[in-house]
Amino acid sequence: MTLAPETTDLKVQLRPDSDAGDWFTVCDLSRLTPGRGVAALLPDGRQVALFRDRADRLYGIDNRDPFTGAAVLSRGLTGSHQGRPFVASPLLKQRFDLASGQCLDDETVRVATYEVRGT
Repeated sequence: MTLAPETTDLKVQLRPDSDAGDWFTVCDLSRLTPGRGVAALLPDGRQVALFRDRADRLYGIDNRDPFTGAAVLSRGLTGSHQGRPFVASPLLKQRFDLASGQCLDDETVRVATYEVRGT
């Protein structure tokens, strides 16, 4: 999704609850620096790692690294592999596809993804 420059609010929706249509406002879009992540706390206590890439696409994945249990994915390094955008965990360096949540280094592991939109 590419956003218009005047877009300022960022909203996050949990993919499993998409039928409910409830969007939760997280932050101003200007808080997301392309290529870097930020963590956001949802009302139910879960943490989401939010990313904005250099093409202004937005991604949301679970912030918890499934290999260590630490909430650190928002601090990981972003990149792409074979056209797939990913974040590498800052701890053990496993890479997670930002669109699907799939671990690129262990096909049996995945993190939750969240639908993100700018309004």
